[in-house]
Amino acid sequence: MIRTSDLFWSAVNAITAHPMRSSLTSLGVLIGVAAVIAITSVGLGAQSSVTSAISGLGSNLLIVTSGAARGGGVRLASGTGSPLTETDLQALARNLDATVSGSVRGQAQVVAEGTNWNTQIEGVTANYLVTRDLKIAEGRDFEDSEIVSRRKVVILGATVTKELFGSADPIGQRVRISNTPFEVIGVLAKRGQAGFGMDQDDIVLAPIGPVRSRVVGRRLRSSAVSQIFIKASSSDALEALESDAKEILRETRRVREGSEDNFSVQNMASILEAGRSATQTFTLLLGAVAAVSLLVGGIGIMNIMLVAVTERTREIGLRKAIGARSRDILVQFTLEAVLVSSLGGFWGLLVGISGAWALAQFGGWPTTIPVWAAPVSLLFSSVVGVIFGALPAWRAAQLHPVEALRRD
Repeated sequence: MIRTSDLFWSAVNAITAHPMRSSLTSLGVLIGVAAVIAITSVGLGAQSSVTSAISGLGSNLLIVTSGAARGGGVRLASGTGSPLTETDLQALARNLDATVSGSVRGQAQVVAEGTNWNTQIEGVTANYLVTRDLKIAEGRDFEDSEIVSRRKVVILGATVTKELFGSADPIGQRVRISNTPFEVIGVLAKRGQAGFGMDQDDIVLAPIGPVRSRVVGRRLRSSAVSQIFIKASSSDALEALESDAKEILRETRRVREGSEDNFSVQNMASILEAGRSATQTFTLLLGAVAAVSLLVGGIGIMNIMLVAVTERTREIGLRKAIGARSRDILVQFTLEAVLVSSLGGFWGLLVGISGAWALAQFGGWPTTIPVWAAPVSLLFSSVVGVIFGALPAWRAAQLHPVEALRRD
């Protein structure tokens, strides 16, 4: 009886005896595994970026914008038409069991102590930090009286604070925005990068009045609001809250019955789920395309193993003549196919991970290497070896020793 360990080393010796052929045989599996790992990493990275970008807007959140359009059957905000106003915001705040805030946005240079930084300026109403899930790291939030009196105070994002003040304490310092002085009363907690490299800390918050008049200027009405944020108490309340918000806005904005809304209410939970679903489908499709190369690699292994059986017919006959069973021959050739395939899977894993890392470092692509990459790639490549090595191994096992020894 031949031990399994002897069959294993016989398989290893057969592979090492033809290193070039073995390497070329495993190349198809290498390419397939590398492609699957790299593409899956890019897909998961894109999914993570989409999730991060949408989640960065806030949780359990509805966002109201003016105007509406249709594109491909999907309702989209266009930002055109009758703008939102503080009247809309106040109607929502009065009638909804939710936290409501509004904002306007602009871009401007912020100057402090001879240093300037171009950043996004967001004019906000009361409760803005609550609706957007923003935290204060230093200082304090706006007081309601400061919003109403249009006081010139600001809360800086972490990036703006670093660029303007370095390690110095910014609280109580003065900054100039559009040649208007503002006092720094707080610094936002660091949130880091969102999807696709967007810096969530590169922002300045101020009461909506000064921003509307000093930064955005004539582009907006004196009471205009770019966006209204509605934060629900839980995700379960979002659907009912969305319906109520639309009803209130149609009445406030005097939209006639049967007419299309002149505003858009976006449910962040629905958008997040749609984004996840789209990226998952995209990743699965690309992964399936890449997996075809594994099939090609498996066919290559089967062809080479069939050639090897033909070349080693006399060896097979000799082994059987001195006592090897058909089962022993079957196991030896199956082990050879599995070892060649696993070798391709191992190197494919390294190439795939390296490719994903290179795309992230040099291409700026968001990539996430899955934790299951190593075990699944090695297991799958072994299965490919078993499946496509089965036919050659079976043929070798069925050879009659006398007939095998007669062949040249």
